[in-house]
Amino acid sequence: MPEVTATPAAQPGNLVDPYRAYNFKLLINNVTEGHFTEVGGLGIKVETISYREAGNNSVVRAIPGRVTYAPVTLRFGLTSSLELWEWLMTAVEGKVSRRNVSIVMLDSSGSAEALRWNLVNAWPQEWYGSPLDAMSRELAVETLVLAHDGIQRETSNVGAAA
Repeated sequence: MPEVTATPAAQPGNLVDPYRAYNFKLLINNVTEGHFTEVGGLGIKVETISYREAGNNSVVRAIPGRVTYAPVTLRFGLTSSLELWEWLMTAVEGKVSRRNVSIVMLDSSGSAEALRWNLVNAWPQEWYGSPLDAMSRELAVETLVLAHDGIQRETSNVGAAA
């Protein structure tokens, strides 16, 4: 049996700083796409099925049921790039182009990958344009919502004890 070495977070008495929510990037088919200001909606829900065992009506048991994956919302600054718009338009035309999308969490320096969530077979299901206001000095930020078939989490070996 191979020897398992505990990472610093798994050892009692070690303090490990949590990752910063602002250190991330988004990859679509392993290519960095744009400058995203926010990613939201990462989630998995396992529904419960309640049942009573035969002959034991006083106890209701819960077992796992259907699994659903929440749509992921991307917010990004409006630019002249048409890459995401054209991807959305393929779905509008009924020709869904599924892509693998990764949300990559970076370490505290902002340079090395710490972990990632992979969205399997993602495609754009909604788009919202930026509010336009002549009296504002805000950046124009668009919203793209992605549907996907599942989410996987990968942890990098960066910072792990060897």
